[in-house]
Amino acid sequence: MSDHFDTMPSDIAAGSARRDPYVLGRSSGQGEGRSRHQGATGHGEGGPASKFVTVTYGFWIFLLSDIIMFSAFFASYAVLANATDNGPTGKQLFDLTRVAIQTGLLLTSTFTAGLASLAVERRSMIRTQAWLLVTGVLGALFLLLEGQEFITMIGEGAGPARSAFLSAFFALVGCHGVHVGLGILWLGTMMAQLWVKGFRVEILRRLHCFSLFWHALDIIWVAIFSLVYLLGASQ
Repeated sequence: MSDHFDTMPSDIAAGSARRDPYVLGRSSGQGEGRSRHQGATGHGEGGPASKFVTVTYGFWIFLLSDIIMFSAFFASYAVLANATDNGPTGKQLFDLTRVAIQTGLLLTSTFTAGLASLAVERRSMIRTQAWLLVTGVLGALFLLLEGQEFITMIGEGAGPARSAFLSAFFALVGCHGVHVGLGILWLGTMMAQLWVKGFRVEILRRLHCFSLFWHALDIIWVAIFSLVYLLGASQ
């Protein structure tokens, strides 16, 4: 009996218990004893987060602020959707075939942007540039169709000054179009920098941020397609 109690865990010597390898700031080997007393302070041997992580975190904050801005545009459109002032309604104006083609173009461009990210991981310059080029062309075609829609509506007397409904429509859809245009300019700049400087660390960070931006535009467009065009055409 006495032999059994002699081997109980309470008698294990201090410092011989199994240590958690996932404690923040702990590294294997050197400095291990000091980390055990510091705990998860975030300032251990692991050091602060890398610049890639901090830049990505900051860009996510920017994207969230952008989404909040679009939420205000969506709320305004929802309030003014029926304020047509005896003018044309969405059912009379919206061409769902053209909008469906626009949606297909933007969704496909997001897919090709993902393929470009995979090519970046493999450090394939030709494939990365090719997929980025396809992404830009698809985005430009999306903008071309959107511009045709705006020109057609204005030519029919359904410009943004015709009614509160059309003011809200042009503000929401136009703001998204401006973002797509800026994204295409950003994409062209990134292609040039990538070609000249190669897969440097700062270029990879910018490409990652561009990919996040382009995916966010895709999500916002799906909301526009569902809440503006589909609901507008069904009323």
